Amino acid sequence: MSTAVAAPPPLINPKLVVPFVNSVRDVFSTMVHVTTQVERPHLKQMPAPSYDVSGVIGFSGGIVGSVVVSFQKDAAMKLVEGFAGMELEFAGADFADAIGELTNMIVGRAKKDMGAIANISIPNVIIGANHIIARLSDVPTLVIPCKTPVGDFAVEVNIRKAE
Repeated sequence: MSTAVAAPPPLINPKLVVPFVNSVRDVFSTMVHVTTQVERPHLKQMPAPSYDVSGVIGFSGGIVGSVVVSFQKDAAMKLVEGFAGMELEFAGADFADAIGELTNMIVGRAKKDMGAIANISIPNVIIGANHIIARLSDVPTLVIPCKTPVGDFAVEVNIRKAE
């Protein structure tokens, strides 16, 4: 009788994560005018959605994968209002554009600090509860939970250096 030994959890390269933590703090303090508390990152265990509104950006080139910035509905509404300077209709085109632009700023600033030549896609925005986003299956997804005075969101990083 053999006993199976569980494989160690996959390692996350901190050089691919720290830029996102720094970017979140910078973007939300300068563009939305809220303080963001970044909590301890953890591996996403299930593909279930984190929140109700997600901005998704893909990576190609020296880094492959995707990053999702996912918001609670109420937090998304208030953060977009802080960013746009006015209340926008939930699920309207301007609301989706604002979520996409926040996602783009977070990922773009982080990409600059990663030191790899990579391209990022135009952001896609998914609005609605219980959405699931397909990701690279050979790379763990790291969830970076974030809290603001107006609600929570998470940055989900599923990237690796290209081979």
